[in-house]
Amino acid sequence: MTPFDRAGAAGAEPETESRREFGEDPWRLVVDGIDPALAGQDETLFSLGNGYLGMRGNHEEGLPLGSHGTFVNGVHETWPIHHAEGAYGLAEHGQTIVNVPDAKTVRIYVDDERLNLASSDISEVRRTLDLRAGTLERTLLWLTPTGKRVRVETRRMVSFASRHLATLEMAVTVLDADAELTLSSLVVNRQDLGRVHTETPGADQGPGLTGAADPRKSEQLTERILDPGPTLHDGARSVLSYRVHDSGWGLGVGVDHDFDGGDGWRRRVETSPDRVRHMFQGVAARGRTVRLRKTVAYHSSATAGLSEVIDRCVHTLESVAAEPAEARWTAQRRFLDAFWERSDVRVEAEAGVQQAIRWALFQLAQASARADGRGIPAKGVTGSGYSGHYFWDSEIYVLPFLTYTSPFWARNALRAREGMLPKARLRAATLSEDGALFPWRTINGEEASAYYAAGTAAYHINADISYALARYVGATGDLAFLVQGACDIPVETARLWASLGFWNTDADGERRFHIHGVTGPDEYTTVVNDNLFTNVMARFNLRFAVEVVRRLEREAPGAHAELVARVGLRPDEADAWEAAADGMSIPFSEELGIHPQDAHFLEREVWDLAATPPEQKPLLLHFHPLVIYRFQVLKQADVVLALLLASDEFGREAKRRDFEYYDALTTGDSTLSAVVQSIVAAEVGYRELAYRYFDHALRVDLDDLHRNSSDGVHIASAGGVWMTLVQGFAGMRDAGRRLSFDPRLPAHWGRLEFPLAWRGQRLLVTLEPQRIRFALEEGEEPVALSVRGEAVEVRAGRPVEVPLADQGPELGPFSGLSAGILPREGDTGAIPLAYGEVPVVTTSIPTRAPLG
Repeated sequence: MTPFDRAGAAGAEPETESRREFGEDPWRLVVDGIDPALAGQDETLFSLGNGYLGMRGNHEEGLPLGSHGTFVNGVHETWPIHHAEGAYGLAEHGQTIVNVPDAKTVRIYVDDERLNLASSDISEVRRTLDLRAGTLERTLLWLTPTGKRVRVETRRMVSFASRHLATLEMAVTVLDADAELTLSSLVVNRQDLGRVHTETPGADQGPGLTGAADPRKSEQLTERILDPGPTLHDGARSVLSYRVHDSGWGLGVGVDHDFDGGDGWRRRVETSPDRVRHMFQGVAARGRTVRLRKTVAYHSSATAGLSEVIDRCVHTLESVAAEPAEARWTAQRRFLDAFWERSDVRVEAEAGVQQAIRWALFQLAQASARADGRGIPAKGVTGSGYSGHYFWDSEIYVLPFLTYTSPFWARNALRAREGMLPKARLRAATLSEDGALFPWRTINGEEASAYYAAGTAAYHINADISYALARYVGATGDLAFLVQGACDIPVETARLWASLGFWNTDADGERRFHIHGVTGPDEYTTVVNDNLFTNVMARFNLRFAVEVVRRLEREAPGAHAELVARVGLRPDEADAWEAAADGMSIPFSEELGIHPQDAHFLEREVWDLAATPPEQKPLLLHFHPLVIYRFQVLKQADVVLALLLASDEFGREAKRRDFEYYDALTTGDSTLSAVVQSIVAAEVGYRELAYRYFDHALRVDLDDLHRNSSDGVHIASAGGVWMTLVQGFAGMRDAGRRLSFDPRLPAHWGRLEFPLAWRGQRLLVTLEPQRIRFALEEGEEPVALSVRGEAVEVRAGRPVEVPLADQGPELGPFSGLSAGILPREGDTGAIPLAYGEVPVVTTSIPTRAPLG
């Protein structure tokens, strides 16, 4: 074991709440026993995926069950949104990811008794998610009703090397005596047979939808989704095809079986449009292990015929059959070895932290590695939460990790947005604006949010995408990506801002550029004027567009000429964008010394979070939106996120005052908040608070802190864990296309170490209490950076060590802690008195008794 693999580190660790334990191995999650109440959560935690294909961690036998799920990124169904009262330009079609036919299930019968994990006599069971091997393994011991002991071992993989491929292996040994054994391998269209999606969003559902109101969950479509197409059955191989009824997506799923049980075994196949069963029946000799390998291939296409997707499945199955059986597992390990070499974050910390960090990083790989030009869903491919939609989460919380560890994956994610430009242009025209407006939530590039106030009005999605592109280009120097067409993104989004905003002479006589009628990241405050986050990010977007246009004109005149011709760029547009950026209205209260979240935010009453009972959180499930909108209360960090993304535009004192004010208003109803609050808390000096927020983000899914982990992994929160480690504790920033560091190592940690990809090279950063060290592990070009303003140059073979006098300012406890994420005994959740005349806290908080 390396020093980083030790269970603990010197120094007292912070107090933590009761939490689940997953063994002591920092490379494996281990669960012993079966708890049916945790089935849904465990199916998420043990999910396997590669960004294209995902399989929930269901037991092979099916029970106990949270929800079955196999997902192919991008394969979705559409349905008409029937608004109670329509209006021009509202989203017309909903989109939801399809639960594709499930090939995970293999049922076991011994002497005609079925192994049922919910009711059988199981004396031992252990499940292990191996983060280095990329496998899910399980062992169990079953005592049959006739007294025979049966050992069952399984191993499962969704391949990174071949994104269409999955493999399941099962080994069954009857330990005490010969026994009749049947293995029944299934492919089941659960989407249409079982109707497993039982939850729906509350917004304007059409007649084909049912369920309760929770916008975080997926729709249940009541009509048939997968229309059967041609099939192929050849011995131990079956290939099925389907057409998604309304969206038209084509899907193929193929299975091959390799069975080893000795002589005398019977084989038969039962087929129907929605269910195929391959059965292997015979006598299992005492002590002899019977083995079944199930190879699965999924292919999908929005344009190809079903015969073509069948052929593609056959090709995948034939290709893997031609290789040695272990080759696929070796390729998986090789892929992940390379991933961990460029991505692993190693810490000397208290028990469980290293394991939890690696689980989060593994989830980012599973969500993005082989998306290959498709988007990154909010739940990756681990569940149907948020209907499989792509949000701004990807650009702000996932792309930083990809950009600085696996930049080609970031490039692929940005390619997905580039492919949405034609529909984004149409959407902007629908809203009477120039340029392009990217959808708030989508799969196919069209806006799918029926509730425009917290959807379409979140125009900041445009700036978020441009921001991610700018950071990618700055970190990689990939000018070719811009030249090949990505330059259209900042240009068309800048046009949107120039069209949406307007110039006005304000009361102080200054002429400023305003943006009205928008919603920022905080979905508890909608359709406002001059949202600070939106304006700050729009300013960045406009300046980046100016930079891109002028850089192409200077360095790639041919590409610039093509851009001008392609989008009709006028000579005066860049100058107009620059003027709008320089004149952007940025709300500021001289009286309170803070940046208001929007132009009228401070005019509202303050929601009394301390008086809101836990059973009425999250607020969005217990209060009408109009109730929430009347108050100063935040679903997620808004201004604080702007302080991070535009870090160089705010001084430390301004950050401190803004952080303190908004921390007391933030409910934590969104998993996107804790990481941002942690990073900024660390920067301004609230180190203990920063760690508590980090710890919360780290355990969001492992401890099911938001009570919805069964819907899938919170991928953005996992990305935020990396951000907190690198941008929070190591203090990394990249303003001006230059790396800088201002460390904030937690007081009880011994070391933090991570690699960074920078301009085609790899830098290793090691942070300890008294020093920070940089080594160039790959590449020959010197890397220039700074540590607390001191210039440093790192050369190959010449590591640089910079002494640290401290880990930044230490402000101590903050009396205005949020009553949302991190309540403490005695906290009031109030705004600190230092702010003087703040709006009154409501004396009639709109709490009510739970319905029913």
